[in-house]
Parts: sequence; structure tokens; C-alpha cells
Amino acid sequence: MADQGETGKTAGKKSASRATTALLLFLFICLGLFKFDHDNFYLWATAIHVMAVISWMAGMFYMPRLFVYHADSTPGSEKSETFKVMESRLMRVIMNPAMILTWIFGLYLAWDGGWLVDGWLHVKIFAVFLMSGVHGYFSKAMKDFAADKRKTSARHWRIVNEAPTVLMIIAVIMVILKPF
Repeated sequence: MADQGETGKTAGKKSASRATTALLLFLFICLGLFKFDHDNFYLWATAIHVMAVISWMAGMFYMPRLFVYHADSTPGSEKSETFKVMESRLMRVIMNPAMILTWIFGLYLAWDGGWLVDGWLHVKIFAVFLMSGVHGYFSKAMKDFAADKRKTSARHWRIVNEAPTVLMIIAVIMVILKPF
């Protein structure tokens, strides 16, 4: 089992390295768009922001489901080890880069759109800030599961699974309706 664990850690580091490289390349391309297609950059930023939010939310919905099944597995079992790899890759390759892009392009859109003083944006940013906190909680839980520390039950993760949904609903209502 130790050999598989080391292989999993090595694979996780390689995945994280590839994700970091891809993220940096993507940001470099975005800088090129900003410089050479500045007139359309707001539209590019909007498209990138929406894609990043969709990717981040997909991970935020899926991770606690993985935790539900992981919590019910036997520590050290093949099933548990598989969940560790799945959780690590989801976090490092999809969720972390998507969260970073969501923040970068969301803040750019707020600044460029002149909405930094609007009340609806403050509520939306607070919801996204809380979502980032939930993301951090998932990251900590992933590390606990990786160390075979089972601090919470499958029932806990079924309940926590609802937090990203509530926060997403608040953010979408603020952006679309701009109630204040």
C-alpha cells in the first residue's frame, strides 16, 4: 500500500504542476487578449468568468458527494485510496484553478463595469467569499481523509453538500436581478 500511496502523491504533484502550468499559460493568453483585443476584452472576461464559475461549482457540488462515499469506506481500503486520488485531482486540477479564475475575472468585471459601489455586488462578493471558505473547508477535509482521519460522518457531508447550492443561488440572484 505504501508504494501506491507514494505513486498517488507523485501523481498528485504532477497533476498540480500541470494545472499550475495550464493556469499560467491561460492567464498569459488572457493578457494577450487584453492587449491586442482590448475592445472585446470585457466580453472575453465575461465568458471566461462564466466558464470558471461553472467549473468551480461543478467541483463544489461533486466534492462533498465524494466525501459522503469516502466517509462510508474502510480506511486503507482500495475504495478509500481511490477516493483520495479522485478528491485530490478534483481539488488541484479543477476546483483550485477555477476558483482563482472566478475571482480574477469577477473582480475585473466588477471594476470595469463600475459596480464596486453597488449593494448587490457587495452581497454577491460576500456569498463568493463564503463559497471560498467552504472551498477551504473541503480542502482541509480532503487532507484529513488523505491522512485517514475520519472526523465527520456521511450524514454531515450530505448536509454540507447544500451550502454551495444556497450560496450559488444568492450570487446568481444578485447578478441577474441587482435588487439594490
